[in-house]
Formats: sequence, structure tokens, C-alpha cells
Amino acid sequence: MIPLAVWEAPERQVVLPAPRTPWDELAGTNLELVTPRRQQILDIAAELFAARGFHGVSVAELGSACGISGPALYKHFESKDAMLAEMLVSISETLLAEGRSRVASADGSRAALEALVEWHIQFAIDHRALIVVQDRDWSSLPDEARERVRALQRAYVDVWAAQIRLHDTTLSPEASRTRAHVLFGLLNSTPHSGRLPDPQMHDVLRDMAHGALGLA
Repeated sequence: MIPLAVWEAPERQVVLPAPRTPWDELAGTNLELVTPRRQQILDIAAELFAARGFHGVSVAELGSACGISGPALYKHFESKDAMLAEMLVSISETLLAEGRSRVASADGSRAALEALVEWHIQFAIDHRALIVVQDRDWSSLPDEARERVRALQRAYVDVWAAQIRLHDTTLSPEASRTRAHVLFGLLNSTPHSGRLPDPQMHDVLRDMAHGALGLA
């Protein structure tokens, strides 16, 4: 599992996000089915789940935050469980698909690791709430979705570990995977370590990740 950070942000009113292209046009196995409105609902739900926990948010409250009635949510999702499942499966698909894409486009292991670092920092800064939701509400996922997320995350770890080992051929496969997990712990710390403006936080995370990887 990718280690994820705990939510330490102060309580705040959830602001309705503007509709956006699903996951910044990044491809995943089911993301083509996510309309801007559907993605908007997922974004709002992620913020609410992060702030109050999956079981602390009712369907009525989700609907109210989205500007619709609770029952109207069922036009978009079969249940609150289905919403959580799509939320976490989709980001896991996106992490893996984009990670593989950036490695494929890189010239060598160093460039691949730099590209992976940039991609994961972008995710960690832009989607703090999702990091919290996965960390805290993992056990609330339906069994099938939990296994899907687990498999996707293992594959994502493997993407990183392969490049880490190519960059440092003295490392064993297990040591490479351990380094990948440690790096995720660093990069996924944004929900409680993001005290700086995002551009500065990006630079801090990049410099620390590069140092840990021997890229500095």
C-alpha cells in the first residue's frame, strides 16, 4: 500500500468546485465515463469525506453541497459506497497510467525518476483530500474496489521501483520498493506539511525527493 498522510487541515466551509475536465485529461480504464458534472460531485465528496470521514457525511449533506437533493445523487451514482469506490479506483488508475506514460517518454532512468517525482508532486498538491480519504476510509471500500486499488497501487510502486533500481544497480528489488514507499510517505505529506504556498511546497518536495533518490 502507498502510505498516505493524515488530515490536519482546520475545519472550513466546502466551496463548490467548478466543473473541470476529468483528471486533467489523463487516461484511466474508466475515466472516459466521468463527465465534468460527475467529476465535480466526486471532488466535493472528497473534500467532505476528508474533513469529516466517509461515515460522517450523509447522502443528504452530499446533495446539499452539490446543489441538488440527496436522492438526485442516485442519478449519478448507485450509492455512497459506489462514489467512494470510483473516487479511489479512478485516482489509482490515473497515477499508474500517467506514471507509465512519463517513464515511457523519458530518456533514461534519471529522467524517468525526475518525471515521476514531478507527476506525484502535482498529484499530492492538487488532491490533498483524496490522500486523506484513502488513508482514513480505505476499510470502507467495497471488497472488489479495495482489491482493485491494491493491485493498481502495487503496479505503481513497481513502476517507481524499477526506475530506482535502474538508477542504482546495487539495490535489490525489495530495497527499491522500500525506497519507493518511503518517497510516497514524503510526497503524500501535503495534507499536514503544506504550510507554504503551493509553488514553494512543490520546490521543497522536489528537492527532498531528488536528494533521497541521489538525483541532486
